[in-house]
Amino acid sequence: MFSSQTAANPFALMMDPASVFRALETSDRLSRLQSRVCRPLDKPLIPRVGGDVAAYDREIDATEMDGE
Repeated sequence: MFSSQTAANPFALMMDPASVFRALETSDRLSRLQSRVCRPLDKPLIPRVGGDVAAYDREIDATEMDGE
C-alpha cells in the first residue's frame, strides 16, 4: 500500500495506478458501501404509439384549420 503522504497527492497516485487498484480491491470501507442502479434522466419516458406515424402526419397536414 502507499503512504498517507502519497495518498494525499493525486499526482503521485497517477504514477502508480496499479497500487491504487489494489487498494480499492482490498478496501473494507468500499466493500461495505451500498450500491444502487440509477437510470439516466436524459431518456424521455414517452410511450411509443402504434401505427403509421407518417400516415398520421399526412392526415394532420391535410386537415384544414379555421381561419385559413
